[in-house]
Amino acid sequence: MKIQDITAYLEQWAPLAYQESYDNAGLIVGNSAAAVTGVLVTLDVTEAVVEEAIRKNCNLIVAHHPIVFRGLKKLNGRNYVERVVIQAIKNDIAIYATHTNLDNIAGGVSFKIAEKLGLTNVRVLAPKSGMLTKLVTFVPNEKESPAYRHATQAVLDALYDAGVGQIGKYSHCSFQTEGTGTFQGNEDSNPTLGTAGEDQSAHENRVEVIFPAHLQNNVLAALRKVHPYEEVAYYLTSLTNENQEVGSGAVGELPEAMPETGFLAHLKKQMNLSVIRHTALRDQPVRRVAVCGGAGGFLLNDAIRAGADVFITADYKYHEFFDADHRILISDIGHYESEVYTKELIQQYLLKKNDTFAVILSEIDTNPVLYYL
Repeated sequence: MKIQDITAYLEQWAPLAYQESYDNAGLIVGNSAAAVTGVLVTLDVTEAVVEEAIRKNCNLIVAHHPIVFRGLKKLNGRNYVERVVIQAIKNDIAIYATHTNLDNIAGGVSFKIAEKLGLTNVRVLAPKSGMLTKLVTFVPNEKESPAYRHATQAVLDALYDAGVGQIGKYSHCSFQTEGTGTFQGNEDSNPTLGTAGEDQSAHENRVEVIFPAHLQNNVLAALRKVHPYEEVAYYLTSLTNENQEVGSGAVGELPEAMPETGFLAHLKKQMNLSVIRHTALRDQPVRRVAVCGGAGGFLLNDAIRAGADVFITADYKYHEFFDADHRILISDIGHYESEVYTKELIQQYLLKKNDTFAVILSEIDTNPVLYYL
């Protein structure tokens, strides 16, 4: 198996199209055509992690945080980023990052926190809009000819295989109406119906489906491959609908309400925390919990609108804590601490595909923040 096979598999799960505009997810260092000897999964890539990969014969490091994030203009080893890249290149080690694209999927980073806390009915806290496209196409039906009795279903089956028709918990979603299509082929055409240069009408089904916008090329290729017409009629519309499976953060419910102090103790235990920074207790039971791995302060209002009693995230600044305004309990558990279990998430996904090489969790604690207690 090659590195590109692993990265393609990861991108089926967390498409690069879902990363934020400022991000640098994907293959950062290495030859995608190289055969995989082993995969080391880590939160951050440091020199110690590269050394660990060498010792454990892993030539692919899969990290959550991109080692090259703000750009790289020189490679002279003057900082840890440059040293890591040099060390990886010298030892033929590839580095791949799945960052905000993994943050932005249902079942991603924040969902792992929800799992650790035992939340139920977990869903995306702030779904993204503008991520969906509608395809409309026209297929001849059996009224035109018995030969087209199954043409519409054949087109739909190919489109479903390409990723269309998923709406929340439902798959194979489409809409069809019957109508009449008209056309006239020019002298260079070879029409399936009628004769070039003559007006033609046909009994057709209008077929409508939606799909994630990043799949457009694959969807159109599938359509053209199975559609019976020489020239396929279709149009695409970008939708402002929210995609409930793509977005930031997660929100869910505890099986039973807890007092705030009891919940903080539960949070500390389940996430293996040494300390929690939080706003004033509100003397309210905790049932609904919103979470965001990493720096999630931008989701505070979404958490409040969702009716969350607690918002768990990281990297809160002093003045930002005031924004709770007794409406919610903010719990800052630390950036590393909120995302460290992402390693397990990635490993579990990769193990579904792999049976020929090791997928190893890094043993290096890469947290740069220490606490004196």
